[in-house]
Amino acid sequence: MSEPESMRLDKWLWATRFFKTRQLAVAAITGGRVHLNGQRTKPGKAVCAGSRLRIHKGSLEWTVTVDQIPKQRRPAAEAAGCYQEDESSVRKREELMAQARLLRAAAPQPAAGKPSKRDRRMIHRFTGK
Repeated sequence: MSEPESMRLDKWLWATRFFKTRQLAVAAITGGRVHLNGQRTKPGKAVCAGSRLRIHKGSLEWTVTVDQIPKQRRPAAEAAGCYQEDESSVRKREELMAQARLLRAAAPQPAAGKPSKRDRRMIHRFTGK
């Protein structure tokens, strides 16, 4: 069997593991967070090799060119071979992720679980109750 020439956009996004379910892919497409060849599109639009996609997910953005149309959903390592990501997209996303990591490391960490009896006594002593 030969590989298919085109596939629905929502199915391609799901098969290449950009979204966990097709429903999430449909919601992103209808919400305008996925652009096909620079235009907003519908979930049923056909994607073929050479198509350019811009995908927003949270604060992250991917700019990819479709290389292959997969027959079915495959592991992430194989799915990554179905598209080629722009260098600027990779660099920008890595910078955003590094900034987020630094912000998480600098933020105070909440205590794990509820306070112990000793902690409660100290809290009461501090607040004057």
